[in-house]
Amino acid sequence: MKRNELLKHLRENGYVFVREGGSHSWWAHPGHNRRSSVPRHTEIKDNLARKICKDLGIPFVK
Repeated sequence: MKRNELLKHLRENGYVFVREGGSHSWWAHPGHNRRSSVPRHTEIKDNLARKICKDLGIPFVK
């Protein structure tokens, strides 16, 4: 999965960019107590994208 596609999916579900880490970006939802890091690779493996979506409580869309 392309990183841009995953970030678009996060934005559509109400998640916002929080900060940049060393090699990851942190995303969180203002109303929920959920956050996750997204690596800064152009390609993110589907298993990792699935785990990020699961941690954030949103459905995985490929």
